[in-house]
Amino acid sequence: MSKKKHADGKPAAEPAEDKKMAEEKKTEEKKPESNPTVKVAEAPKAFENSMLVDGHVVTFEPGDTILTASLRTGIHIPTLCYLEGFSATGSCRFCVVEVEGRPALVPSCTYPAEPGLKVQTHSARVVEARRTIIGLLLADHPGDCLACVRSDSCRLQELAAELDVRQRRSYTARPHHELDTASPSIVRETSKCVLCGKCIRVCEDVQGVSAIGFIGRGAETIVGTVFNQGMNVSSCINCGQCTLVCPTGALHEQRDLTRVVAALRDPTKTVVVQHAPSVSVSIGELAGLPPGIDADGPMVTALRRLGFKYVFDTSFSADLTIMEEASEFVHRVSHGGILPMFTSCSPAWIKFVETFYPEFMHNLSTCKSPQAMMGAVIKTYWAKRMDIKPEDVFSVSIMPCTAKKFEAARPEMGRDGVRDVDAVLTTRELARLLKQHNLNLRDLEPTVPDSPFGERSTAGKIFGASGGVMEAALRTAYSMITGEEAKNLDFVEVRGLSGIKEYRINVAGIDVGVAVANSLSNARKILEQIKNGRSDLHFVEIMSCPGGCVGGGGQPLAPSRSDIKIRLDKLYDIDKSESANHRLSHLNQEVKKLYDEFLGTPLGPMSHELLHTHYHARPVAR
Repeated sequence: MSKKKHADGKPAAEPAEDKKMAEEKKTEEKKPESNPTVKVAEAPKAFENSMLVDGHVVTFEPGDTILTASLRTGIHIPTLCYLEGFSATGSCRFCVVEVEGRPALVPSCTYPAEPGLKVQTHSARVVEARRTIIGLLLADHPGDCLACVRSDSCRLQELAAELDVRQRRSYTARPHHELDTASPSIVRETSKCVLCGKCIRVCEDVQGVSAIGFIGRGAETIVGTVFNQGMNVSSCINCGQCTLVCPTGALHEQRDLTRVVAALRDPTKTVVVQHAPSVSVSIGELAGLPPGIDADGPMVTALRRLGFKYVFDTSFSADLTIMEEASEFVHRVSHGGILPMFTSCSPAWIKFVETFYPEFMHNLSTCKSPQAMMGAVIKTYWAKRMDIKPEDVFSVSIMPCTAKKFEAARPEMGRDGVRDVDAVLTTRELARLLKQHNLNLRDLEPTVPDSPFGERSTAGKIFGASGGVMEAALRTAYSMITGEEAKNLDFVEVRGLSGIKEYRINVAGIDVGVAVANSLSNARKILEQIKNGRSDLHFVEIMSCPGGCVGGGGQPLAPSRSDIKIRLDKLYDIDKSESANHRLSHLNQEVKKLYDEFLGTPLGPMSHELLHTHYHARPVAR
């Protein structure tokens, strides 16, 4: 049928119905042929608890932010100020992302995860914003990266490289800040601070100390102590948790490497070393090994390769500590002594009590820490046995804790002007020393420590875990009270990462209440309960750092909670792998020999002179 035409020959307009049919026909012609084997991709649907992040469906839980949900899924969003387990502050603005429908970029650490959100974490706009932030931070940051202690672990440097920021766009003159090296444990370099606030939050929330905070205003703001005095006169307890979270070199441990290397090259010195229980399960991480690998044997070999004449295991003196501490506890219980008795192995905890709770100093065990006990017997019993003058012995300890540097410098830890421990290296410092000498733990055959301070029980080994000191002490105290060994050596109730753990045990008719706390904010809770009249506790273990020494301030930087748990679990795996006789401090044959030949008895005159100490109140900086 021919189309109608006007008189001028042009086609006449089609009726509306005919036009609609024509359009539908064209649409049909454009549709692809159906193929049952090909699935057409559909846009992911927004469920009640999911959102789209970079095109991936990310589920979230109540209370999640875009950042926490993304990190759990494995999506990387860079940040400077975020701390796992803490409420976010959004101060650095480095974690900004682009959310569809929002005109401005939003900080992912504070923006709540919501159903149906569509988020881009690395759009051009987001990347440019991060590059601008890095540029502003670099504008007034020192340029001594080559010589900086954090040159190989600086988060700011990592982010600059990640964003390919290789030149400074501008320079900003900042006030000159003196290097604060007054503390025996921690160095403060204010010029390198990026004001992320992590150190402040850890010091205040985890440790309950608040030795540092933001001072000044505007561009003059810095992180400092009260009146910006030295760390040594502040209320700092030297725990070093601030150094673990600092993203730059603004806070780091005092370095003893130069003194140790000089001693190793001095032919007039006999250089000996002891290594703490937890170091063997953390040092491997700095050598590229997975967390929790026990590198004890290869580490002993490495220390000998470095030139240490004798290598001792601090787990031996942990057994020695248990002999004295368990004896002291039994004596207090049976003779009406001051209770509860607090452990005294953590020097940061000791300074915390001296500073904030001096009324509890008499509750502290008078026992020195394992480091200090080992130092004392090396410079006395061992030096005499080897016919070496104490001043010619250079005693080094490898510790997970920056506060051990403070402890070694205490005047009580020596005699006749000779220090018991001459230098303390953190786990991180040991890793640097190994790297300097091209020693890789993966390539070294294991060897064992030297006698007479090489044998250890696994009770001494678990000292590195929160609850480990208590468990080791209970095993031996039970034997001392009953004359029998406990049938079950596993006091699992005091294990784990919980902030406070409590347990009750009946020993020969005596109902003993014990508590274990890690991190000093939790210690403060127990102290306040006792001040307010609580009286059912007899023995309390306090570890200053989260998880105990496995999470110490001298350990590998920026540990996650899972990293700490893996280290802790490994110590208990080592304990579980041994026979019953090797799980009890009082059955350590070398410890028995030391008492027979030199110390006499636990709490005896010689033991009291060498292995015990006293404390003194300290003023609080306000």
